[in-house]
Amino acid sequence: MRHPPRLSALLSGAALTMASTAFALMGTAPGAAAEPACTVEYSVSGQWAGGYQGAVTVTNNSAALSGWSLGFDFPAGQVVSQGWGGKWSQSAATVTVTNESWNGSLGTGAKATAGFIASWTGTNTAPTAFSLNGAPCTTDGAGPTPTPTTPPTTPPTTPPTTPPTTPPTLPPPTPVTGAPELGVVGNKFVDQNGAVRRLLGVNRSGGEFMCVQGHGIWDGPVDDASVKAIADWKANTVRIPLNEECWLGLDNIKPEYRGTNYVNAVKDLVTKVLAHGMTPVVELHWTYGQYTGNSSGCSDVHASCQKPMPNARYTPAFWTSVANTFKNDERVVFDLFNEPYPDRATSTAAQAWSCWRDGGTCPGIGYEVAGMQELLDTVRATGAKNLVLVPGIAYSNDLSQWLTYRPTDSAANLAAAWHVYNFNTCSNETCWNDTLAPVAAQVPLLAGEIGENTCGHAFIDRVMKWFDDRGLSYLGWTWNTWNCNSGPALISSYDGTPTAFGIGLRDHLRSLTP
Repeated sequence: MRHPPRLSALLSGAALTMASTAFALMGTAPGAAAEPACTVEYSVSGQWAGGYQGAVTVTNNSAALSGWSLGFDFPAGQVVSQGWGGKWSQSAATVTVTNESWNGSLGTGAKATAGFIASWTGTNTAPTAFSLNGAPCTTDGAGPTPTPTTPPTTPPTTPPTTPPTTPPTLPPPTPVTGAPELGVVGNKFVDQNGAVRRLLGVNRSGGEFMCVQGHGIWDGPVDDASVKAIADWKANTVRIPLNEECWLGLDNIKPEYRGTNYVNAVKDLVTKVLAHGMTPVVELHWTYGQYTGNSSGCSDVHASCQKPMPNARYTPAFWTSVANTFKNDERVVFDLFNEPYPDRATSTAAQAWSCWRDGGTCPGIGYEVAGMQELLDTVRATGAKNLVLVPGIAYSNDLSQWLTYRPTDSAANLAAAWHVYNFNTCSNETCWNDTLAPVAAQVPLLAGEIGENTCGHAFIDRVMKWFDDRGLSYLGWTWNTWNCNSGPALISSYDGTPTAFGIGLRDHLRSLTP
């Protein structure tokens, strides 16, 4: 978001669905039909609105196996949030279950069962094709409903000698207390219990501009009382914009506002946010690099305004330092860059998206660019597995090519970030249905900034409804006491007194909390 002039955006009551389908893996020798290599049974043992418990049982009909991997595709957007009896993973619709150390040996005629909990919308259609260790399966009629097995608390070193017990039908996982360690399963944020989570809250602006302007580190108080006031709105997330020059301690920043002093101030605020059970999102907002082209925010080479892209000179160093600082606490989320706008500097969308992902020498930008892939690799190189948010282009308002150009994440813990204000191009439901819905169907989506310049909340009410209807996440801009005419300000006092705009977000967040 550009700043004001002084600163420069869940058993269905009607029926229980039961599904059981068996499939056989067929092998064929030249000139003769072979015994089915395996049989796979898929069942649903309990279903509730938005979730269900299921199981897959594989019977090995061929030579003994020392390890197995079962694969299948969900046909209706189901997403696994918790699994046992095997190691579960999911990429888009494709689910893979591999053996645990204690059930990897699968003799001829032996069975292995793996259970799971998943979310669903629309219709909960059963998978129709499976593969075992890469070999395709074929349908072989209906089989018995399997009983899910309970995973051992401590996996045994040898296969169990007695049949596993049958657990009761399980409700959805219970969310962890306090700020969660967030991961990605399909298109959902999940905590370490496998419970689906939404990020709902506010931005706390100040750390991006006060230090470079020589006024301090934060705009307004960041004491425990002011952070508690955010939590009192029933927010569960606080996004904290940062300045790379202040974090790195460059000489153009006053000593009292740079380097160790700045880093310690950020760490202290993150600690306070966590203490109140909220998720801190540390985000790179203002960066080094001179840009005077179309939609330039300033002519300054220093990190005194929003630049079209991060730079190769300092930004990788910033993320190396930030990731090293917080990598041992996976409750902290990383947001790579505030609002990229290479589209304003380049002549084609392909050039803009290539610059966004790959960086390097980008048309219209006079400094070497650090692309999203480089920055993500930089974070992962430190060993950090924290959730990482990657915004789109056009001031993060365009996600139309995000899936095509998205970076590859070695930790598989990546989500899309998007910003919207009433004055943006993509500011209506038609655009959201066309460009956001496809992204949200594949990866978690967070609207990192929502706001409007009307001093009211009619626009963000529409945004929140669209996101609520899809179980998505959003954060209001911003928890600062500015004039709403010069920048969307949620509060008129740091005790949490809302503005006319802020009333909309505060009352809505409170309505979402039981």
